[in-house]
Order: sequence, then structure tokens, then C-alpha cells
Amino acid sequence: MKRRDFLKTSAGLGLWAATPGAARRALATAMPSGFDGPQPASPLKAPAQGSIPVAFLISDGAVVIDFCGPWEVFQDAAVPGRMDNPFQLYTVAATGKPVRTSAGMKIVPEYTFQSAPPPKVVVIPAQGDKSEAPIAWLRKTAQSADVIMSVCTGAFLLARTGLLDGKAATTHHSGFRQFAMDFPKIQLQRGARYVDNGSLATAGGLSSGIDLALHVVERYFGREAAENTAYYMEYQGAGWKNPQSNAVYATARLSTSEHPLCAVCEMDVDPKTAPKSAYKGRTYYFCSDDHKKQFDATPASYAQATTK
Repeated sequence: MKRRDFLKTSAGLGLWAATPGAARRALATAMPSGFDGPQPASPLKAPAQGSIPVAFLISDGAVVIDFCGPWEVFQDAAVPGRMDNPFQLYTVAATGKPVRTSAGMKIVPEYTFQSAPPPKVVVIPAQGDKSEAPIAWLRKTAQSADVIMSVCTGAFLLARTGLLDGKAATTHHSGFRQFAMDFPKIQLQRGARYVDNGSLATAGGLSSGIDLALHVVERYFGREAAENTAYYMEYQGAGWKNPQSNAVYATARLSTSEHPLCAVCEMDVDPKTAPKSAYKGRTYYFCSDDHKKQFDATPASYAQATTK
């Protein structure tokens, strides 16, 4: 029996209704004072009946947790008094060919850009598609969608549409430097678990997508529905209530001779084996040959960024 079917049975609904209340109160008591964070600024209107269509945009290299984390949230969402599924989930890609995601998982997309039903929510994980096809589809979809949300470096794909220009956004902390350089019209928010601009939202890396998805559930159906969903998932993270809870990433780490970092993505490197380049008397290290090539193409811009 599927979990959603279980929850629709009288026993399942009774268990769901009976357990979260006391547990939520106990969890709230255990939370640090003031950790609840701000309430959603702009509630979204859910249909009285039927499900909210959610499209997951995937291509080769799509990072599994980036889209499967939000998928789990939306599939587990439960709304008191509502027997139908609050969300209808489907995958979308440029073609119907199998997509090879991170670590080799293969997924056959349910729809193409031409055949996909118009979504009200779009989830964009980190992925490898550099073509213009998803850009065009996102621009078109944005005209009628309630929320387009990126997770991790999926923010780069969303930023390429131009829709984020003049707005604030975040991404995985290893992409901060490159994102700021590539998209100067966007206000990069370091240390944000997610940034919500209303119809556009961006999450930090990996697990941050779960928090942004819970936030979207809250915007549609309220705090109780989101808490019920998190409780059912046994998800103890509270970042969805406090978008500023990624403060550990707010300040860029400094690269030193004793502890060098990649000059492009700020990842740790081993100076004994890492690719390196010399520029104006200083040695720069890289986590990969690709990042060395990026640096070598415009060394001045990266050198300036590392000294800020």
C-alpha cells in the first residue's frame, strides 16, 4: 500500500491527526527562542478541489537529492479535511530519452517541454543542460506558474532566464563566487537557507531544497500542513521556518598556504596533487582541471574575488 493510500484510510488519518499535535508542541518547546523565523510573506491560493501540478525539470547530471527531496515533501503533504493529493508530480525534460542523474541513476521523463501540462510549481535541481531549450520553457512557464524554485546550483539555470535580475537569490555555497561573477544583476544572499521572491525562489545546496519545498507547502496550506508533512517525514530540520539558518556559509573562507581552497569554488584542495596556476606572483589551486581552465581564462577576476 502506498503511503498516501495509507493516510487515506480511517486508521491512517486517525494516526496522522493524533500524533503531531503533542509532538509539535514538544518540539517547539525544545527550539531555541526566536528560531521560528518569519511567517510566509505571500500565501498562495490553492484550488478548492484537485491537485496542484508540480513539474520537476531534469536533464543529465541532475542531482538526486535536489529534486527527490522536494518530491518527497510534495508527495507526503497532507492537508486536514482534504482527501485528494494536494500536489500532482511529474518530470519534464527536453526529450523523452532516459536521463542519467547523479551517480548514474536513470529516469525516463514523463513529459517533454512540448507535451507537459502547465505547472503551478517548478523545481529546478542542479543539472548539466547548457542549451537554450529549458530557458525558453522556463520563461514561458513563468507567465502562469505560482512558484518557480531552484535548488543548489539549479539557480544558475534559473538565473540564465533573466527572471532573477534585480532580485535576491542564493545557491550552493561552492557556487557563490561564480554566481556573483556570472550574474551581477542578481543580489547574492550568502548564508540564506532559501530566498523567496514570491513567484521565484532559490534554495541553497542539496538538503536546502527540502526546506524550501516545506515553505511552499506552508504558503499554500498553512503552517499546520507543513508541520504535519515534516513530522511524517521524520524531518527534524527547522530551516524551512528560518530562511537565514545557513549562517555558517555567510562568510567566505580564506585560502591560506596551510589550508588552500579552490580559487573558483572555495572547496578544499590538496596542494600536493591539485592543479595549480601562478598569477602575479601568487599560486592558486583548483579542485579540478575544469576550474583551472576557468581561472586561466580570466585570472584577474578570480584573483580579485579571492582577496575580498
